[in-house]
Amino acid sequence: MLFSTGKHFLARVLFDLSRNVGQTGAALNYCKAATALRPTKAKSTRKEAQYFSDAKRVRAVGGKGGDGCVSFLQLWCNERAGPDGGDGGHGGHVVFQASNDVRNFNHVGSVLRAEEGERGNAKECHGKNAKHAVIKVPIGTVIRNAQGKIVGDLAHADLMFVAARGGAGGKGNRFFTTDRETTPKVCEYGPSGEDFSYTLELRSMADVGLIGYPNAGKSTLLNALTRAKPKVAPYAFTTLRPHMGTVLYDDHVQLTIADLPGLVPDAHLNKGLGIQFLKHAERCTLLLFVLDASAPEPWTHYEQLMHELKQFGGRLASRPQLVVANKLDVKEGQANFEELQRRLQNPVLGISAKMGRNLGELLSSIRKGYDRHKADS
Repeated sequence: MLFSTGKHFLARVLFDLSRNVGQTGAALNYCKAATALRPTKAKSTRKEAQYFSDAKRVRAVGGKGGDGCVSFLQLWCNERAGPDGGDGGHGGHVVFQASNDVRNFNHVGSVLRAEEGERGNAKECHGKNAKHAVIKVPIGTVIRNAQGKIVGDLAHADLMFVAARGGAGGKGNRFFTTDRETTPKVCEYGPSGEDFSYTLELRSMADVGLIGYPNAGKSTLLNALTRAKPKVAPYAFTTLRPHMGTVLYDDHVQLTIADLPGLVPDAHLNKGLGIQFLKHAERCTLLLFVLDASAPEPWTHYEQLMHELKQFGGRLASRPQLVVANKLDVKEGQANFEELQRRLQNPVLGISAKMGRNLGELLSSIRKGYDRHKADS
């Protein structure tokens, strides 16, 4: 019975292969580009949108050491049994740990304090050491000190950086007992922990970053492609902080897309959101230019965007790029689309984020561009 079933299965496989044989006699290639899986789960009903924090300025304060104790032991048979003051416990450290459990710095507070050590007690009871405050940060976090110098790079999981050490526990009077001084009446106070300021930055924020002028339709596009809920409104500078969304493909690859704040001319001179925006873009692997095709002369927008990226410096202008013309559902957008394709050297894909036009082709282009960049690197 098993042998018969195997023969039928083999015959079916051979039949399927024969159907895919071309006129040249060679079998067609079954490998094809991965297709994006559209989200089937309904979006959250939460009113406030969750923004993405890719940079954070924090203050790390180590825990204070516990104070030592001055005490003298009194027994029923010896009222002067000697000093028995215990030492204080050590204060906790503030430690950053790279982890796969977090993606941004939304959970990180502005002031990070470790616990204090317990004070010593009589009968040589030492104080309890405080636990360290371990703050999980995303893998790829770069830590800068107050002078802007890089002091830590958490590039791998479980790497740790001690941001502020706690104070050592103070000694009790039992510690100061000598042959000459048998009844010391002194002890040490526990010193305060270290207090430093740091800036946490993500080396890589997202796989794809949406770049464009204000009101170009970037938030609408992210809303259409993912389950993210950025604010969408018909006025400029709707997005003030990055928003993130995830696209899942049928080969189990997930790509993150970031909706970045709008760019304005002279952004490299810190106009508008300026340098802050360009730093967001610097942390994206693939740049997706979203042009408003309904605007007069939309090709000048692309030229201005590239000018700002080049003026910012670094390798930002040489990142892999895709260009899309949005708002083709508007009459003016359809009229400008052909001229936009003629003027730009890069291929331009026409879409309508509002009506959902050509979004499947856009997701396929994003995946091809990402795979090409990954193969080259």
